[in-house]
Amino acid sequence: METVDVQRNGGIVTITLNRPHKKNAANGTMWAELLATFREIGDSAADRAVVITGAGGEFCSGADLWAPGDGGPPKHQLAAMRHITDVALALHRLPQPVIAKVRGVAVGAGCNLALGCDLVVASTTARFSEIFAKRGLSLDFGGSWLLPRRIGLHRAKELAFFGDIIDAAEAERLGLVNRVVPDDELDAFVDGWAARLAAAPPIAVAMSKRMLDNAMNVTFEEALDDEGAAQTVNFGTRDTPEAIKAFMEKRPPVFEGR
Repeated sequence: METVDVQRNGGIVTITLNRPHKKNAANGTMWAELLATFREIGDSAADRAVVITGAGGEFCSGADLWAPGDGGPPKHQLAAMRHITDVALALHRLPQPVIAKVRGVAVGAGCNLALGCDLVVASTTARFSEIFAKRGLSLDFGGSWLLPRRIGLHRAKELAFFGDIIDAAEAERLGLVNRVVPDDELDAFVDGWAARLAAAPPIAVAMSKRMLDNAMNVTFEEALDDEGAAQTVNFGTRDTPEAIKAFMEKRPPVFEGR
């Protein structure tokens, strides 16, 4: 691919945004390549965990507002935005757990790309901003949905209205990230988490992910019904008996995802 590097190893897919000369700002080609990549991963039983990161010591500086068009006829602005929102939705729909590994800037759509992942691990070099207001824009790439769920409504409004840049420590304090680690430990830490996720029971994890993502949209009774349905599915797979057998035999389980 031209703007995205995809590597697979041991069930872990590592997606590296690869426009370092632009701090990995996303142009039309990158959006298209991310969409194709997310859809491919979503259909793959071999892909068990996903890591998203950026090249050149930066995560993503948002959408490339100065990128040239594709040479075709001008698109309606709403239609153009739908190409970007399709990417956000494809990321959200991935059944696999996704880790954002953030070095350097994660601003605008790049910030919300990170927040759209299930887990966010940041280097001490990381900086985050919902910079849209400073560019005369409103939130996009799911920010209006993600932010209040991550940090509450009033703090979400503070980040959105002012567009301030915050460092990794402040992001951790607010609850935007799961962990902040020294830059030279970031790769090893994320590798460890990704390996643990790749070894986890994929069906059970996928259903837990979906229920947690939907938790604020259902009643407690509906959540309990969903949990009951999920456990019924789990007991019908090979993975639950394998987990019980492995526990009795005092060995790590080997999950097949079926």
